Amino acid sequence: MAADSLCGLEIGVPRTLQFRDLGREIFLHAYPAVRAFKPLAKDGTRSNLIQVVDFFSGAGGTSLGFEALNTLGDVFRFLGGCDIDPSSAASYSANFGTPLLCRDIVEIADSDVEIDSFLHEIGYNESEPSVFIGCAPCQGFTSHRKRHWSEEDDGRNVLATAFARIVKRANPTALVMENVPEFLSQKYRAYYSSCLDVLESSGYLVKKSIYNSAAFGVPQERYRSIIMGMKAEFCLPDEIYDLSEFRTVRSAIADLPVLAAGESSDDPLHRAIRHKASTIETIRKVPHDGGSLPDGEGPACRARTKGFADVYGRLSWDKPSITITHYARNPASGRFVHPVQDRGLTAREAARLQSFPDGFQFCGRADDIYRQIGEAVPPLLACGIASYLMANLLKPQLTRSEIEQSRPSIEEPVSDSYSSVIAGIKLRRRQ
Repeated sequence: MAADSLCGLEIGVPRTLQFRDLGREIFLHAYPAVRAFKPLAKDGTRSNLIQVVDFFSGAGGTSLGFEALNTLGDVFRFLGGCDIDPSSAASYSANFGTPLLCRDIVEIADSDVEIDSFLHEIGYNESEPSVFIGCAPCQGFTSHRKRHWSEEDDGRNVLATAFARIVKRANPTALVMENVPEFLSQKYRAYYSSCLDVLESSGYLVKKSIYNSAAFGVPQERYRSIIMGMKAEFCLPDEIYDLSEFRTVRSAIADLPVLAAGESSDDPLHRAIRHKASTIETIRKVPHDGGSLPDGEGPACRARTKGFADVYGRLSWDKPSITITHYARNPASGRFVHPVQDRGLTAREAARLQSFPDGFQFCGRADDIYRQIGEAVPPLLACGIASYLMANLLKPQLTRSEIEQSRPSIEEPVSDSYSSVIAGIKLRRRQ
């Protein structure tokens, strides 16, 4: 059905390319559109071919990556972004011209009647190609249950399994999930398996791998598990850039106006938090451009407990940043101090390090905006995933060689503490 529907789609990239080259070329054509993004008009993608529904959408980082492909043709039609947080749902609606869907996915997934009602509300058509996105927050591993769910469902997997139940009912052409790497670990195997069982019992072939966002042009080293599913053989995305090509902090934020703590600029997101005098005194002791707080300085807990080495640390100009979180404005929460200015990161700096364009609109208070930025899927990572997903849809008959040469799916559990694996990767780079 999807292959037939896509036969006439023109995207300006030769379909005759091998899968890996096709996905890369789509990405290279599309990624400039991420930086050039402006909010879409209401129903601005109504005539496009492939329906997109974004669950746990946040502000819409994943959808933004998919929207970039619309610069190649009339590809993705955004039906809605569903999020339980009002400010996140408002941001999504404002940027993608969709209805405001502030809903609890667990309640939507509680019964087929509820799912059908939701799909009807957003105008979903099962007979047309579609992609369902379900980037459940890692905080979603909670202990509550919903009625009508099988007893073997662990409550902490409720969000991922809720998404899988909606997929089973709606039968989209493809699905994409994003989470922390540990989602594929032995520790959470039962939770992931519950979601996987629902998808596989619905006829989906599911593949998964772990990617470094920096390999897709994000000026940040952010490792994430990506899970994709289709009802036909497909290939996982390849990373685009190698270490020597990673974008840096300098490339992302060096052109922004200099600010002292508490100062503002004409850009409402480029506003520095007013730190305590003691915090600024501590920051001034940290060497510029990647420096760490000297031994004996800072909070007492830093000396007593391992794992606090990065607090009050500065970002390095000529490396990607560390993983941006919603604490990026707080120097005491990690390596979130500007490379040379004595303050934490502004929301604009955090957004750029996540690869959000300046034209993207965030709704809510400062706390809401920092959270939306920190919890988002980086749009350029999403653009890479969307590009290779598009390549799969354009090449439904993959050759044996294309399949064998594609990125392998992770089948064995990864480390329960993948952060130690990441640390090892970075250590080997320096040797």
